[in-house]
Amino acid sequence: MYDGVIQDLIDELGQLPGIGPKSAQRIAFHLLDADPEDVRRFAAVMVDVKSKVHFCAVCGNVTVDEKCRICADPRRDDTVLCVVEESKDVVAIERTREFRGRYHVLGGAISPIAGIGPDQLRIKELLGRLQDGTVTEVIIATDPNLEGEATATYLIRMLSSLGLRVSKLASGLPVGGDLEYADELTLGRAFEGRTSIAG
Repeated sequence: MYDGVIQDLIDELGQLPGIGPKSAQRIAFHLLDADPEDVRRFAAVMVDVKSKVHFCAVCGNVTVDEKCRICADPRRDDTVLCVVEESKDVVAIERTREFRGRYHVLGGAISPIAGIGPDQLRIKELLGRLQDGTVTEVIIATDPNLEGEATATYLIRMLSSLGLRVSKLASGLPVGGDLEYADELTLGRAFEGRTSIAG
């Protein structure tokens, strides 16, 4: 335990996801050793982020404008909509440069344990975007965990009656992985999602 404000800083840093007590302590002492101007700039950026960044009025992605850069891009395919849990998922998919459609960010996943149901997610907004008939395919790209699967199942059941093509990202073995190290769930999904290459 440290005195006063130092312990307060360590405690606050420890609240961040993925930061344990030791990491919080290391970061706190790094900030104490840093140039005061660097620390002021860091603090100003955090305040700026909280005051300027909000969610896109169309898709729910993070942005500083009314629409995010993807929703504002006229070259994107309006007929395909990829549904993801969080803004970080949009970034991950964009890095692949494989998808040229639009996105819809749910703002989380269904998790009864955490008290998050469909009403806490941006599902009503998703349905609103599908009203005009422009979208012909919805790709469900939720995380391959219990909450993501529950969310995907809920969305697939809800969207299947709308006459849209509903697809889900394939899951299975990673490129470069060894079969002997794959867990049963991953290997099972790889078998379920297998594709025919001949005959």
